[in-house]
Amino acid sequence: MPLSEHEQRLLEQMERALSADDPKFANAMRGSRHGRAARRRLVIGIAAVVAGLVLLVVGASTSRIWLGAGGFIVMLAGAIWAFSPARGAGPRAEGQPAATTSRPARAGRTRRNGSFMERMEQRWDRRRGGQW
Repeated sequence: MPLSEHEQRLLEQMERALSADDPKFANAMRGSRHGRAARRRLVIGIAAVVAGLVLLVVGASTSRIWLGAGGFIVMLAGAIWAFSPARGAGPRAEGQPAATTSRPARAGRTRRNGSFMERMEQRWDRRRGGQW
């Protein structure tokens, strides 16, 4: 059943609001080309793991150590290939600057800076950029 015009307009407004509020999340939910590339890498990697497993079993059953070792290497390479990100496909959205990994200095801070919940609220406020 298709959506009515009113429902479509509401959905488009919600999408725009989400994109404005959290562009990183909205970009991840769109399912861009990176999603297809990741699925393709996963399928190729799983196929390599299965092929390596077959080589490993054949090598073990025929007492050919080099074939078993090769099968293990193919399995390992397939697993690494399947679960590693593609080159150039970083976690940042297109058009956004890269995030820095440096942390602010903590000079003069004590280990206990209030209750656990207060520290969690302070961390949440820092992550949200002090919007509230």
